[in-house]
Amino acid sequence: MEGRDHRIYEEASALWREMFGEQPPLRLDGPAMLEIITRCSGELAYDRLRSPFLRPSTIAGPAQPRDKVALG
Repeated sequence: MEGRDHRIYEEASALWREMFGEQPPLRLDGPAMLEIITRCSGELAYDRLRSPFLRPSTIAGPAQPRDKVALG
């Protein structure tokens, strides 16, 4: 197994153990494990505008009426 493939396998194995609480099946490679993990995890909502990692100054959107008044 190549270095990159081995790292993917190790990361996927760790995620598998965290998600399912058991050792991953031996016959699966890293990409196959990731496919099963993502299929089983379901859809997660992600609201980028409510992310704690964004500052209000980095969020751009359509101009609001109050913005148009301030711009003149």
